[in-house]
Parts: sequence; structure tokens; C-alpha cells
Amino acid sequence: MEKVVITGLGVISPLGNEVELFWNRLVHGESGISAIDTFDASRHKTKIAGIVRDFDPDALFGRREARRMDRFCQFALAATEQAVADAGLDLEQTDKERMGVYVGSGTGGIQTLLEQSLLLQERGPERISPLLVPMMITNMAAAMISIKYGAVGPVLSPVTACSIGNTAIGEAYRLIASGGADVIIAGGTEAAITDISVASFGNATALSTRNDEPAKASRPFDVDRDGFVMAEGAGILILESLSHARRRNARIYAEVIGYGATSDAYHIVATHPDGSGAYQAMKQALKEANIAPEEVDVISAHATSTEVGDWSETKAIKKLFEEHAYRIPVTANKSMTGHMLGAASAVEAVALVKSLEKGIIPPTINLDHPDPICDLDYVPQQARQARLQIGISNSFGFGGHNAVIVLKSHPQ
Repeated sequence: MEKVVITGLGVISPLGNEVELFWNRLVHGESGISAIDTFDASRHKTKIAGIVRDFDPDALFGRREARRMDRFCQFALAATEQAVADAGLDLEQTDKERMGVYVGSGTGGIQTLLEQSLLLQERGPERISPLLVPMMITNMAAAMISIKYGAVGPVLSPVTACSIGNTAIGEAYRLIASGGADVIIAGGTEAAITDISVASFGNATALSTRNDEPAKASRPFDVDRDGFVMAEGAGILILESLSHARRRNARIYAEVIGYGATSDAYHIVATHPDGSGAYQAMKQALKEANIAPEEVDVISAHATSTEVGDWSETKAIKKLFEEHAYRIPVTANKSMTGHMLGAASAVEAVALVKSLEKGIIPPTINLDHPDPICDLDYVPQQARQARLQIGISNSFGFGGHNAVIVLKSHPQ
């Protein structure tokens, strides 16, 4: 079996559109949540979101090409460009038949679909773009990355809701480990802050309505939380076999050593209240990594800032780690980024890689009044320096999808 390492990182997020800016703001506990100004949100219950700012697709791709892509594809391609450059991949020297793309999205081109639906109603079928379908379908981010970089190996677009990023990373890890590829571009992307999706989540009473205090709205594990905050962005990682990375003298950030995936088999939107699916996914991931629970140094929690979600994840951690659960720092990136849906766990994987590299755990902000049921060490308010070798990242999605990855620091 091949060892699998991470050699490149790329991020588009509400905290910044390149990795170092994102990481610095995360470590300093800054919030990326602000008032929605991309459409008229005056009639919505929720008027805040984690919006990607200062993103100019025309400058990145040219106006003609940018108009042929939905925003979720633009994010994915921009993050991939960063990751490929960061990895120092020489595409002329890379065997494209052993290079793949595993990048997914939960909602795909929902903005394009919404715009074209309105156009159909107002001006008729003659005005509908022939590019609607290729701009809308969720596999198009992976496809366009494949086209741009000439990757003719396996291309997959996993759709496991909010666990997409970890699903992509985990499945790519297994493919490389088994010898099926040398390089996989993996991650997730999402651009779902639209009129219709905010209305749907809002009417489901899933979103925070702390509209007057956007920066304080996402409050994982806090007793005063009132729902999650939608966000958008993309996270991309370059995964390689260790032998391939060494042959080209690549800098190695971390190693992927385990992956676990399960289903709650319980409810279309609600996580299982006892955390059984999350528990099994973490257990599987640690077993595959061949490590004991006591060896885990940090947990990047899914932690969306919903009551049942926070409770069930805390229960799952306690069940698996027992007394050690109280000694493991647990961080919640979504307190700062909001919930990027299909991009969330990929961006959080980037953050975990940086944690292992720098020996710093980002804080969980807005944890002013901890929920008594959530009594673990959530690294409240301020980042923490620590010796970190092994970290796990949890991600759970609608429909009961659970995906957990285990990362290990790599000595340089």
C-alpha cells in the first residue's frame, strides 16, 4: 500500500481567497459573517451569511470564460489554481493518465438555475441559455478542473451534502493508497447563498436570525445559539503517493492515514441524536489509521451551531474517546467561516493541515455561555499553541452522511 501525502492547498472563503490570509484570520478569531448584499434579503428571516468578498472571476478567467461558469465552478477552479501552484506540480512531467480529480458540490449551479428559471417565466423558452445544464450540474467543477489540467485519470464528483470534502479526500486517499493513481486534486466547492436556498433553510428554522450581530451569529456549543449561518467557498488539496512526491522533491504538508464513512440511516435532515453514525465513522477512521484514540491530538469538529448537531457530535466524541475526550482540544472553524455546505470539510481539512504544520489550534469563537451538555475543551475564544502530530476532521451531511479523515504531521 502506498502512503498518501498532501502537497498543495487552495482556499476561497469568507475569510480570504488565499491560504495564508484565510489561516491568519482564522487563528486570530475573526468572523467572516456579514449582511447579505448579493440579493434583496429584506423579506427573509435571515439576512446574514458568510459571503466570499473581493473575488473577481473576470480578472481570473477572462469575461467570456467566466460567464460560461456558475460561481461554484469559478471558486473550484480558483482554489485549484492555488493548490497546483502551491504543490509545485510540473504538469509536463506528470503522467496525466495517473492524475485524477475528486471534487464535489452539494447544490451545484443553483444560482444559474434560479436565474434561468426566472428568465423562462418572464421571456419564454427561446431565451434559455444552451449552457444552462453544463453550468448547473454538480459534476462540472470536477470536469472543468480535469479539462484545464488535462487530468484523464479517475474523475469523481461526490455528493454527500455537507461531508463532500472529506468524502472526496477519503476516497482519493484510498485510490492512491491502492495504487490506482499518483495524484488526485480533491475537495469541495459551494455557492449556494441565493434567494431560494436562504428562504428554504430559513423556513426550516435552521438558520441563525442574529441579524444585528453577524459576527456573533455562528455559536457552536454555546447555549445561546439559534441555528447555523450559510456560507460559500471552496477548498482544494493536492494528494499524492509518497513515492511520487519524493520523486519530484515536493514539500509535504501532512499525511492522510485514515478515513471512515457511515450513514445514520435515520432522517433526511436531522443527525441521529445519539451520535451513533458519527461515532462509527470516527471509529472506522482510527482503525484504518491503526492508531489508538489516545494518540489523537486535536479534533476539527463539524459543529454547525445547531442544538442537536452539537449535542450528538459531543456524545460521539465522548463515546469513542471516553476519559481522553476531555483532554483533546476540539475546534469549530464554522464559528468564524459559517457553514460552507459542500465546501466546508475541504476548507476545514486545509485548516487542519495548517494546524499540524504550525502547531496552532484555531479558536472556537462566540463560546460565551457553554451549553452544559457540551462540556469538552472547545478552545474557546483564543487560538492555542500545542504539539500536534495527529488530527481528525469530522463532517456530517443531510441524509445522514458521515465522513471522517485522519491526518498526521509529516517531518520535513
